[in-house]
Amino acid sequence: MSKIYYLMGKSSSGKDTIYKNLLKDGKCALKTYTMYTTRPMREKEKQDREYHFVTEEDFREYKAAGRIIENRVYNTVLGPWRYFTVDDGTFSKEGDPILMIGTLESYISMKDYFGEEKMVPLYIECDDGERLARALKRERESSEPHYREMCRRYLADCEDFSDENLEKAGITKRYRNDDLTECLNEIEALMK
Repeated sequence: MSKIYYLMGKSSSGKDTIYKNLLKDGKCALKTYTMYTTRPMREKEKQDREYHFVTEEDFREYKAAGRIIENRVYNTVLGPWRYFTVDDGTFSKEGDPILMIGTLESYISMKDYFGEEKMVPLYIECDDGERLARALKRERESSEPHYREMCRRYLADCEDFSDENLEKAGITKRYRNDDLTECLNEIEALMK
């Protein structure tokens, strides 16, 4: 099985932008894995691009078939949202490494499932004030802003990605996203 480069970081740290840029120019030969979620699709998202948007019933069917690698449920202000990884054949293929986005919790589960030697953590961080400004801008641009959920995610990330939790997970390297070009150059150098 190929290496899995696992992008993670607090909300609005720039993970999606970094993900898209790493794939854009083909500088890094990478396959992708699309995670599954039961949350509603946001504006400008597309089915099977950002996520496989599925129902709770779909999740139960995957679970009954023994195909769930890891899963998390978040009790949001809009109700419970599930995010999960399915063994859908992507990981059994040899070849180019895989690029994924997830959380610290999902990274730990993936590392337990596949082994530490297969996982390459890419922890993205940036100034908390900048993250909050980005999150607020995104919500303001939405036709249905969910400011309470934005605040819940922001506060939850402070606990989820604490220095103590990062250390427990074995995350020692951090990629600062204060300058996107510098951050991308540092990650691309690791992948060569």
